[in-house]
Amino acid sequence: MPEPGHKSDTLFYLLAGILGIVTGLVNVAVADLLFTALLVTAWCMLLGALRPQRPWRWVVIVGIFVPIVELLAYLILTQKPYRADIWESFLAFLPGIAGAYGGSFLRQVINNILPGK
Repeated sequence: MPEPGHKSDTLFYLLAGILGIVTGLVNVAVADLLFTALLVTAWCMLLGALRPQRPWRWVVIVGIFVPIVELLAYLILTQKPYRADIWESFLAFLPGIAGAYGGSFLRQVINNILPGK
């Protein structure tokens, strides 16, 4: 049961899942790990800034869908990506860590500069 006045993060978890799936689809279509890493970094930074508590969760949710979609593409599509592409898609976690913690840090800096209620 959430505390009174505590906002639920369900919508943000759903958004993170959708962004992860979209990033995985872009990775399959473009087959460029650097662009995929840029997308994962951007999404994790956005989510880390919106919900700065426990930023590692955004890395896990967004990042896990990249190899899952890559694996599904390998199993389903007729034009199969290389098996190495599936393993290298796990590297998307690394820039995601920097993005999520960077977004969380940015939010804390903004909160310190512009104090709210």
